[in-house]
Amino acid sequence: MEKGRLDPRLRLIQQAQIKGKVVLVRVDHNVVKKGKIKDPYRIDVTLKTIQTIAESGGYPILMTHIGRPRDKKTGRIECKEQESVRPIIPYIEERLLNEIVVPDFPIDPQWGITQLDDAMGAHIEDLKKGKMGMIYLPNIRWFQGEQGSGDERERFAEWLAGLGDLYVNDAFSAWRAHGSTYDITKHLPSYAGFQLQEELLNIHRVLNPTRPFVAVIAGAKYDTKIGPIQALYHRADHVILGGLIYNVYLAAKYGVTISGVSEEESIQAMELVDLDGRQKKILEIPDLVESETLEGKIEGRYKTIHVESMKQGNRFEYLLDLDPQSLEMDRIVEIIRDAKTIFVNAVMGLTPPFFEGTQALYRLIASNPDAMKLFAGGDTLQELRDLCPEIYQAGLQAPDFYYFTGGGSVLTTLEQGNPYELKPVKALMD
Repeated sequence: MEKGRLDPRLRLIQQAQIKGKVVLVRVDHNVVKKGKIKDPYRIDVTLKTIQTIAESGGYPILMTHIGRPRDKKTGRIECKEQESVRPIIPYIEERLLNEIVVPDFPIDPQWGITQLDDAMGAHIEDLKKGKMGMIYLPNIRWFQGEQGSGDERERFAEWLAGLGDLYVNDAFSAWRAHGSTYDITKHLPSYAGFQLQEELLNIHRVLNPTRPFVAVIAGAKYDTKIGPIQALYHRADHVILGGLIYNVYLAAKYGVTISGVSEEESIQAMELVDLDGRQKKILEIPDLVESETLEGKIEGRYKTIHVESMKQGNRFEYLLDLDPQSLEMDRIVEIIRDAKTIFVNAVMGLTPPFFEGTQALYRLIASNPDAMKLFAGGDTLQELRDLCPEIYQAGLQAPDFYYFTGGGSVLTTLEQGNPYELKPVKALMD
């Protein structure tokens, strides 16, 4: 299926008068782990927007979040060096041949950046004089107002907007309505960057897939995925479950106890079990790897078990992977290879020790030359890159692959049925 069309109400960066303007650009460069870039893909896909602004005579100020420095219960913010934007700077400087400055702000050890430094004015003047190529703000979630509320958040949005003349959102994966993704649009002319546009065009392939459509979804928490799972179930012709989600489904369906699956989760999954009892879309993976421990793949403490051995009342240890031999079954191979659209938001096993099932599934999916293969989510892309590097690299250029930068934004869109209902996107509409 071809890409969709953009909603004509969406304001595009191509329509903005950029020359001589300071442009605030919200990107999702949440790629730093333990102070190092783990995968530059999310950076690479935003370079077109950044470079276009610079080449059009604009002055870019970049902002991204990294990690989750704010405690949801207390509101306190811990500004760890390993969640700094600084490792990103040399990577962009090398590719765009521009010097980038990260301003220093005073940091409260409990509340992050609370003082909105007036010295930004001097940095912006230097930016306009060409003394630097662009400014990159510190981790935007270090600012107390970014995820705050009330007057605090409004003051932050006003301060942020006061730094520039225009705002560009190029972060489809940062779909939650925060200060830098939503509130700022109330104060500045706001536009969609090229990467945001590209993701909106490709989400159409999941919402209106060429059939047969196979959806693969996994996750570590069942309750947070109930809505997306059901949305995918109704859209797909076949569904493959993995990770804890599959464990919960099996526990509910067969009335067994599986380590790591709560009784509450089993009860929640009964709705899906009942639904599939009627429509029979879920492809059961028959051979799974059971481990006595989560501490790794320890010889003598893991084995392959079969779903057919699941009788009501039986107890199983942790099910941490699918056995690759399951993917050699004629029915599963046939369904994957006959598919015309395959959506993957899944790491099937507890990686890195239990990786074989995930690797085998990715390779089977890639072996279908006729399907549009859509991968979504940071963990999914990371494992594809690590376990199947040749497939990952080929997919960056191949027309039958697409990598969404975020899993949550795609799953939320599937649940809502319309990407233009995501608040940061809706804020860019006329």
